[in-house]
Amino acid sequence: MYELIPLILFIILISIRQVNEYERGVYFTLGVYRGIKKPGWRLVVPIFQKMMKVDLRVKAVDVPDQEAITKDNISVNINAVIYYKVSAAEKAILEVEHFKFAISQLAQTTMRNAVGEVTLDELLKSRDEVAERIKTIVDTASDPWGIKVEMLELKDVVLPENMKRTMAKEAEAEREKRAVIIKAQGEVEAADNMAKAANTLHEAPGALHLRTLQSVNDLSSDQSNTTIWMLPVETLRALEEVGDYLKSKKQ
Repeated sequence: MYELIPLILFIILISIRQVNEYERGVYFTLGVYRGIKKPGWRLVVPIFQKMMKVDLRVKAVDVPDQEAITKDNISVNINAVIYYKVSAAEKAILEVEHFKFAISQLAQTTMRNAVGEVTLDELLKSRDEVAERIKTIVDTASDPWGIKVEMLELKDVVLPENMKRTMAKEAEAEREKRAVIIKAQGEVEAADNMAKAANTLHEAPGALHLRTLQSVNDLSSDQSNTTIWMLPVETLRALEEVGDYLKSKKQ
């Protein structure tokens, strides 16, 4: 009798299984599902019983580069990262084989299909919306497996070299277009201001000649400039008119 004690203790020791706080144990007896084991030390009788531990923490899966064709027939390479966690440990074991591999393959397929439904411009401008659409599809499809998709992010969209050059030319042409428009608008505004100034000078007697004299004064302020000014008869008459106009104002 006492000789069996070491054997019993040995069987008990090898039967102990530890389930961590972030895990759940899917418990089988003779191949039949018997329930979920919570965290702690659990006895699993060898040969007759089996327990498979499932990690409930959020996992990050790197979805490798996928070649996809957009709605406007442009080939792109995209990659993503998907964050998910097991919400029902028994479903993750009973409903799907190797759920980690399954969720990665599902994300790859869904990503290619989703990219095929949008144009390249929509993919580049609305990357978050495309990622949210992929997440919703993957989450719905993986729900029977007891998996909850927390987040999916498109990390990069790689374009062919010829497409990059085309887009660079398009952006350069757009910038040149804006520059021409801005320059034309500036010329229109300048022409309007010059027209208003010309009307003002025309309406005031002698104003144009006074403006001319002011320009001459500005030139003469620089000692490096030598200005030779010859007053024509019209200018003298204009100056007389200005003098008469000023005298009439004083009176």
